[in-house]
Amino acid sequence: MVTVTINGVSVQVPEGTTIMDAANAADIPIPSLCYLKGINEIGACRVCCVEVEGENRMVSACNNPVKDGMVVYTNSPRARQTRRVNVELLLSQHDCECATCVRSGNCRLQSIASDLGILTIPYHKDLTKGLWTTTFPLYRDPNKCIKCIRCVQVCEKVQSLGVWALAGSGGRTTVDVSLNRVIKNADCALCGQCITHCPVGALRERDDTRQAFRALADKDKITVVQVAPAVRAAWGESLGLKQGEATMGRLTTALRRMGFDYVFDTTFSADLTIMEEANEFLVRFRSGDCERYPMFTSCCPGWVRFLKSQYPQLVPQLSTSKSPQQMFGAVTKSWFAQLLGVDPSKLYCISIMPCVAKKAECDLPTMENEFGIKDVDLVLTTRELDRMIRAEHISAIDLPEEACDSPLGTGTGAGVIFGVTGGVMEAALRTAYYTITGKNPSPDAFHPIRGSASIDGWTEHEFDINDTKVRCAVVNGLGNARKLIEAILAGTVHYDFVEVMACPGGCVGGGGQPIPFDQHDEAEFRGKRLYALDRANYLRFSHENPEIQTLYDRFLGAPLSEEAEKLLHTDHDGWYMPAAPEGYDNPDSNEDY
Repeated sequence: MVTVTINGVSVQVPEGTTIMDAANAADIPIPSLCYLKGINEIGACRVCCVEVEGENRMVSACNNPVKDGMVVYTNSPRARQTRRVNVELLLSQHDCECATCVRSGNCRLQSIASDLGILTIPYHKDLTKGLWTTTFPLYRDPNKCIKCIRCVQVCEKVQSLGVWALAGSGGRTTVDVSLNRVIKNADCALCGQCITHCPVGALRERDDTRQAFRALADKDKITVVQVAPAVRAAWGESLGLKQGEATMGRLTTALRRMGFDYVFDTTFSADLTIMEEANEFLVRFRSGDCERYPMFTSCCPGWVRFLKSQYPQLVPQLSTSKSPQQMFGAVTKSWFAQLLGVDPSKLYCISIMPCVAKKAECDLPTMENEFGIKDVDLVLTTRELDRMIRAEHISAIDLPEEACDSPLGTGTGAGVIFGVTGGVMEAALRTAYYTITGKNPSPDAFHPIRGSASIDGWTEHEFDINDTKVRCAVVNGLGNARKLIEAILAGTVHYDFVEVMACPGGCVGGGGQPIPFDQHDEAEFRGKRLYALDRANYLRFSHENPEIQTLYDRFLGAPLSEEAEKLLHTDHDGWYMPAAPEGYDNPDSNEDY
């Protein structure tokens, strides 16, 4: 242990601790823009510079360790002036039109500039010229980039894709798509982690709120909205609601007040996905299809994009079951349209998802019926939902609780935990156990597969179901997924069933979720909320959902039936990623996907 003095406060910390962490231990905040612990500790922004007695130069707090007897001043006149100059220089190359920025009010640069009292910029304004596609689900504004390279580091170190890289030199240094590619031709998984880790508004999702408002105003459209399980754990964060206040019931009321004709819960179609995927796994497992490589879940479009671009030889191992989002749309445009007695083209289906990749998924050529009618017409992220609620001047805290519509609105606890890593696997095993044995297991029998990684970046467990051993693995984050796949291909591990989610923590940590101002990882707390909702639900098995049973009895027949295959399953070879390895069929016509 070493003893340091920070702003007159004596602090004891382990040797090797950075000045930043030592200050945090003493509850002394040090502003920063580029710092991400363990990921980006390069001192690029220079905003965290502090004054250290005996040092001629200012010292960056994020990557310099403390020494015994060190005396540090985090906000001395010299430190404050240095910070001010550095921020002014950043602002001279930054589009400061905060009124038209999605991060206004939730921007670290804006907050630090305000704290420093910066009202004018004494330097010549020098903005970058550049073009960016307006159709791709991920949007980058080079004039807002502060070159902190968080996006570069997260994409490389956490997601292992390296979509972003530094370009140019000197004062012209900027961030751009790596290898001189345009974003549509890169191997971007659309996980959105670069967005959630950007401290400013340089990266965001394509804004589709105006399309949603237009659909709500169109009297010829019947608007149907579905809400993903992970959204209920996060939608109130940017609206000032506590977790216990941001309920699905309040959100249902808000959506009705916005003008939606029907409000449904994607938890229903998560249960439907389990019915198809669990039975599909049993068929593959019993036929020997999992003897060499496992069956992979396919409900995460970011993971599917990753596999198709990085390991296309394993695409046949993906479950053919559509994601809950797409299953809901397919059922809405068929069975629900029949119940309403309307033409499916009259229905306009909007999804509210914690995900950016879902915007691309709904536009895939394989996600429409034989008449060219899309399963899902539009996808909004949780952030876009919150912006729409604010635009409608709805006070979320004052909303009463209302139930979703029926018959597509009932969901079980198994469907709710789809939003957290391990939840899909656990829900599928609950139903697979019932299918094999004819009786329900304990709802928590498969809890060992939950949670954070236990070995080498993933969690594994072998379950004994009626004297049948099923080897399972769960992984979240694409960097960890790459490690797992490499181990599977090398033959050092073998599993029968593998769940993969592109975002750390699962959908609760999705790239479309609200971005906390302090950018602390909220995925763990959101995940605990979903498990609590599972425990509180009187239905905890997908096969016990009465509305799912009705759907099969009156329309689909049975899981994996001919009608179910037509509506609820997809052809993963029906589209291609532009960056698939050389030698893999890759038609140019599919580059937009």
